Order: sequence, then C-alpha cells, then structure tokens
Amino acid sequence: MSDEATGHSREAHQSGLARRLNWLRAGVLGANDGIVSTAGLVVGVAGATHDRSTILVAGLAGLVAGALSMAGGEYVSVSTQSDTEEAAIRLEQWELENMPEDELAELRSLYVQKGLSPDLADRVARELTAHDALAAHAEAELGIDPDERTNPFHAAWSSMASFSVGALLPLVAILVPPPSWRLFVTVLAVTAALVVTGVVSSRLGGAPRRPAIVRNVVVGLLAMAITFAVGSLFGGSV
Repeated sequence: MSDEATGHSREAHQSGLARRLNWLRAGVLGANDGIVSTAGLVVGVAGATHDRSTILVAGLAGLVAGALSMAGGEYVSVSTQSDTEEAAIRLEQWELENMPEDELAELRSLYVQKGLSPDLADRVARELTAHDALAAHAEAELGIDPDERTNPFHAAWSSMASFSVGALLPLVAILVPPPSWRLFVTVLAVTAALVVTGVVSSRLGGAPRRPAIVRNVVVGLLAMAITFAVGSLFGGSV
C-alpha cells in the first residue's frame, strides 16, 4: 500500500475512533446528568417527607422528565446540525456539477495548505475527485463525511438511555434502605458513581483525573445539600 493510501486509511481510522469516543463521552456525561439531577430531586423530597411512595413518584417523574428533555434537546440539536450539513452538501454538489474546474483548483489548494507539494496535491485532488468527488470535497472543505453523519433519532435515544441509567442509581439508593439510612446510602452511592464518571470522562478527554473527580463530586454533593435544605424547610412548614 502506498504512503498516500496509508495516510488516508489512518485518517479515516482516527476520524472513526474520534467519533466513537465523542459518542461514549456524551453517554458518560448524560449518565452524570441523570445521577446529579435525580439525586438532587429525591434527596430534596426526602428532606420534606419520609413517605416512600412520594419519593418514588417524584423520582420517577424526574427520571422521565429529564430523559425526555435530554432526548428532545439532543434531537433538536443534531437535527439542526444535520440540516446545516445537508444544505452545505447540496451547495457543494451544485458547485461540483456547475464549476468542476474551480472546485478541483480549490481542493488542490486545500491540500497544498495541508503541506503537500503542488504536484502531489494536484495528483491527490484529481484521483480523489475521480473516485468520489463529493466525499473528497465534503471532507476537505467542510469536515463532513456524507456517509457517517449523526442520526437525530439515534442521538436522542442514546441521550435518553444514558440519562435514565444514571438516574436509576440515586432512585434505587434512596428507596431500598430504611428511612434512617436513606440519606447516607444515597450520598455514598452518588459519590462513588460520580467518581467513576469523573475518571471515565477525564480519560476519554485526556484531562487530569483529580480535577474531574473533584468537580463531579463537589457539584453532586452541593446539589443534594441545597435540595435537602429546601425540602427540609418546606417540609417542616407544611
């Protein structure tokens, strides 16, 4: 295999790996959101009442509302991005059909800017254009792979699932123990889960581990402390 082909294969592999890591990172962050928001909700309700049914209903309502909100937000966001990419690809297709020489010159110039010699850039541009002109131009000019664009429905379901999985942990943790142990068990379980998501997100992002863990845990504990105080205040006044 030539050096050029090896280089393109390596770039494709790295692009696919980066895309998978982004999906995994989004899943971890979605689970983290589910943990923190649901933990804050159920701890707040537990501060107001010891009734298990009330805590269960509030927790389930928060889980469903949060999961649907995450799914809806992700669907709208990815749909908007997809519409923008579709418009850009349609414009690129029109330019390829109506201004092929100008587009070839543009592609050649882009490869020269990436460090190829003019002769090599011309040969690469011509060969890629002959193979798949739209894919070559979409990747070089727009940073888009027409065959691997994100599906809004897939993004929505993924976001909903990751949030729901994260939200189940504090909900189970506060419902299973007796009332006197609920707060302790929930705080312990949530802290452990946030340590795990902090470690995973830091590794995926190549960031230092300790700041990610501390940030996760502090935010989670702060959310639970505030909502518990609010729940205790209003629960005592009712």
